[in-house]
Amino acid sequence: MTRKAVEMALAGDSTALRLCFDRILPPRRERPVHFKLPRLQTAGDAAQALAAITDAVAAAEITPGEAAELAKLVEAFVRALEATEFDERLRSIEEWRDRGGDSP
Repeated sequence: MTRKAVEMALAGDSTALRLCFDRILPPRRERPVHFKLPRLQTAGDAAQALAAITDAVAAAEITPGEAAELAKLVEAFVRALEATEFDERLRSIEEWRDRGGDSP
């Protein structure tokens, strides 16, 4: 079937040509988002970032779907930050315990 579609495309069949191009170079589903996300350094920055994302949707600068993807990015940052903070606290407790502490 593929050979036939290529033959038809080479013969000038525009539908077959479009079918071949869609398989070789599929339509782009996403576009670059030109949006200034506030810098994320602390968990508190996440609220500002989400507010900026919401404002961008309200101003039609980005789509709701793009906003959802950006919100996932902010959420992943917060989870990574929480994991890092948890690891630091755990190490601190373990160091304290290794020094002979009675309770944290």
